[in-house]
Amino acid sequence: MTVRKTLLLGVSGASGMPLALRFLGLCRALPGLELHLIVSPGAEAVLRAEGGPQPDELIRLAHVVHAADDMAAPPASGSWRHDGMIIAPCSMNTLGALAAGVTGNLLQRAADVCLKERRPLVLVTRESPLSRIHLRNMLTLQEAGAVIMPFSPGFYLHPRTLDEMLEQFCGRILDQLSIDHPLGRWGSVSVPQTTAHKEQS
Repeated sequence: MTVRKTLLLGVSGASGMPLALRFLGLCRALPGLELHLIVSPGAEAVLRAEGGPQPDELIRLAHVVHAADDMAAPPASGSWRHDGMIIAPCSMNTLGALAAGVTGNLLQRAADVCLKERRPLVLVTRESPLSRIHLRNMLTLQEAGAVIMPFSPGFYLHPRTLDEMLEQFCGRILDQLSIDHPLGRWGSVSVPQTTAHKEQS
């Protein structure tokens, strides 16, 4: 019997919406996962501006959708049990609010609950370059228990498309939440040695 797990995905207003869409799609294909979704108003604005995936595309892949202004929704309470929250992409505005303990919407409140209840929280931050303020906020949240995971795809699986690159990173996110998946990882493919490596051997 498959043990059912519940994941909460928050989508905030930063560039990188294809990652959120791909993560939802991959998770939807995994057995035993229940997906809850919160899309912030900032994320809706970015979705429109980038002309990529739209809110309805994200919504159709989630099992349950919570409005960002519904502060009475289950994720706002520490008594609501789940197996981890991911914010992807995570804007610097959301990062700063969480570091300061500010909860202006359900997405921020749900993440704050994860910190206080010691539940997994993965923040896929999207900004470059990073200011000293950004770095301090990241350190504050890492020390509070969050996983800071900037979108930093690996190339050792030799991705040929953007989808393959996104899939590999989604697998890394799922690893942080101890969710089994069939996505590629180091050692699952034959990685050719570079000339420099051969010379050093």
